[in-house]
Amino acid sequence: MNTVSATCGPGSKHFHAVRFYQDDTSLCRIAAAFIGDGLAANQPAVVIATPSHRAGILDELRSLSFDGGRLESAGELQLLDAEHTLAAFMRHGSLDPVAFGATVGPVLQRARAARPDATVRAYGEMVDWLWRCDETDAAIRLEALWNDLANSYPFSLLCGYSLGNSYQHGAYEQICNQHTHVVSASGQHALIDIV
Repeated sequence: MNTVSATCGPGSKHFHAVRFYQDDTSLCRIAAAFIGDGLAANQPAVVIATPSHRAGILDELRSLSFDGGRLESAGELQLLDAEHTLAAFMRHGSLDPVAFGATVGPVLQRARAARPDATVRAYGEMVDWLWRCDETDAAIRLEALWNDLANSYPFSLLCGYSLGNSYQHGAYEQICNQHTHVVSASGQHALIDIV
């Protein structure tokens, strides 16, 4: 399997990676490899994405011999809509940190229900949705909220950002500053060295 490996758990460093992508096919392939590696290691998974990307990730998981329907039924895979999930913790155009924890925390808890000691694999693109809506400050704040949540739940997170978005000067640096790793087009990850 083309792997985007990630280890995280008690005593290990939190893994929060970013993938800047140009086409949906490569994004879905990389996200599925990341999720699939976790599933193969008995790590439950959460995907928070657009409908087309959820479908693409499921197709890619199927090509890796994972049965998405069975995984969903068993609670090993949760598929959530990025826009609807985001709406659950946006208040008057701003992120509500308490509502974020109350929305995403239970998702991670459900994912770990059958394996309380497991690290959850999560792929998300709510930040990309915010960026597309010109909510750049909210996108960076959401990344920080995910980092804060890592103090309460063991998870490895991969975020997707479309290169088709217009990023203002310094945006790549702001985004990278919220992540521990950047993922290449081949699915390999490298540690981000923040200077």
